[in-house]
Amino acid sequence: MSGHSKWSTIKRKKAAIDSKRGKIFTKLIKEITVAAKTGGGDIDGNPRLRLAVDNAKSANMPMDNIERAIKKATGELEGATYSELTYEGYGPGGVAMIVESLTDNKNRTVAEVRHIFNKYGGSLGESGSVAWMFDKKGVIVLPNQGKTEDDIMEIALEAGADDLITEEEYFEVTTSLEAFEPVRRAIIDAGLEVENASLQWIAQNMVESAGESAEKVMTLIEMLEDLDDIQNVYSNADIQETE
Repeated sequence: MSGHSKWSTIKRKKAAIDSKRGKIFTKLIKEITVAAKTGGGDIDGNPRLRLAVDNAKSANMPMDNIERAIKKATGELEGATYSELTYEGYGPGGVAMIVESLTDNKNRTVAEVRHIFNKYGGSLGESGSVAWMFDKKGVIVLPNQGKTEDDIMEIALEAGADDLITEEEYFEVTTSLEAFEPVRRAIIDAGLEVENASLQWIAQNMVESAGESAEKVMTLIEMLEDLDDIQNVYSNADIQETE
C-alpha cells in the first residue's frame, strides 16, 4: 500500500500549506455547520459535531469561529445552507475516484467537478459506478510524539482498530465505522494528540499508477481539492515513486 502511504504524506503536507492559507478553515467550518444542522448544536449529544469541533481545535481554529458556525447552523445567526453531495468517476489510467462536497449551489458544484474531470483526463460517472470498490472506514492520524509502533498498536487494537500504518512522522490508525469513536476516544484518553480523525473511503484494491499517468492523477486530485466546495477526494491509485 505504498501508494496510499505516499499519497497520505502528500495530503498531509498539502493540508499544512492549506492551513496557512486558511483554506482548511473553510472546509472545517462547513463540516461543523452541516453537523450542527443535521444533529443539533449540542456537542455532547452530537458525535459528528464533536468530531468536527475536535478537528477544528487540532487545526488551531479560534473558538469564536467554531461557535459562530454552530450558531449559524442552529438559526441563532444567519448563514448559508449546505448540501452534502458525492461524485464518482474515473481518472487517468482508469483509477477510480470519489469526491465529497458541501455546497450551497448544487448546479455550480457539479458543473465545476465535471469540468475538472474532463480537463484533466478523467470522466465523471453515475452514482454507484465506483463506490463498490471502496469501503467506508475511520481513519485517525497521530503525530509521532516519540511513541513506538507497539505503544500505539496496544492502545488502538485493544480499543477495536483494524490496522496501523507507521510512517516516519506519524501513525495512521484504521477502524470500522462502529469502532471509530471508541478507538478515537481511547487514543485521546491515553493522552495522545490526534492530528485529524475522519470517515474516509478506503480502496479495497489499489491500481498501480506511475510516471506520466501518476502525475496526471495527482494533478486531477489537486485541481478537485482546490475547488471551494470540495471537502475530500479519494482514489484507488497506488502512486509509485519515480527515480
